Amino acid sequence: MISLLIAAAVSLAVSIFGTPIAIRLLRERSVGQFIQEEITGHAHKHGTPTMGGLVFVGAALIGYLASHFRLWSFADGFTFQVNSFAAGGLLAVLAMVGMGAVGFLDDFIKFVRKHSEGLNKRHKFGLQLLIAIVFALAAMQSGPSEGISTEISFVRPLGLNLGIFFVLWALFMLTGAANGVNLADGMDGLAGGSAALVTGAYTIIAFWQFRNPSEYQALDPLELAIVAAAMFGALLGFLWWNAPPAQIFMGDVGSQAIGGLLAALALLSNTHLLLVVLGAIYVAETLSVIIQVASFRSLGRRVFRMAPIHFHFDLGGWPETTIVIRFWILTAMGVALGLGLFYADFLVMTDGVLG
Repeated sequence: MISLLIAAAVSLAVSIFGTPIAIRLLRERSVGQFIQEEITGHAHKHGTPTMGGLVFVGAALIGYLASHFRLWSFADGFTFQVNSFAAGGLLAVLAMVGMGAVGFLDDFIKFVRKHSEGLNKRHKFGLQLLIAIVFALAAMQSGPSEGISTEISFVRPLGLNLGIFFVLWALFMLTGAANGVNLADGMDGLAGGSAALVTGAYTIIAFWQFRNPSEYQALDPLELAIVAAAMFGALLGFLWWNAPPAQIFMGDVGSQAIGGLLAALALLSNTHLLLVVLGAIYVAETLSVIIQVASFRSLGRRVFRMAPIHFHFDLGGWPETTIVIRFWILTAMGVALGLGLFYADFLVMTDGVLG
């Protein structure tokens, strides 16, 4: 528990005090957001500093590292000790940093070109595929005895073993989560606030798995909880400056890193499909785009005023703050339902009855 508190507190402090420094540096270098012309009512955001994801990803890494250092203990008083880094935590960090690096490259190209179009889809997918392969193979090498499973799972494995095709499943999870968060990152604080709720949920889930070992145990659940807690604290600190009206945007480096981490937490904790419930808002954002494109191409008609769906409400006259807060509330409802399902399954497995 102390490790979790250290990770969250350190990352929160680094993020909340480091973000204004980043805002100043990014403004000095004219690293600003490019707003698409078709998005009406948001032209005033053009030029707002972006790539803020570098701050909270860095803060989460610092918090994760700090949690492994011990300067004092109840038994020995002042001491210096470095706890070992376990595979689960390192794999989660790999997914977060790897996907974040793809997002950074996308943001950097946008900055160089002075345009909203960055890395082309083929190159972006290729880099994401590379990260997914490295992540999946490294996870599979951790060994079934340590908890990693190549079976598709909800709150525990469902019996459908993918074997080597787990690599494709990891790619689907990583890219799906990253793109979902990226689509939600269209309004001040929308992606950051919802991601804080989901990472908070995974902190609880992973720590619960650590305290209540089972045959469906996650891979190094305490390490997963520490990484999730570090990102939770980092996102809260960033949200202080990213909440409406935002003084900085996370950029693709932030949304891709968040999506990569959420997918990794789901894969490593054997709660793959539970992420659909916890991150239901990202699923809704993605589905709205798919439905819009399919409807327009097949019928020549649009289902929504604009996709992703938060812009549908924006063009309907809802104030941005109202949309963001209501989407946070919907995310909180998904998180509550997801945690409820997770705990209900725990009761069934331990007591044989529900309730």
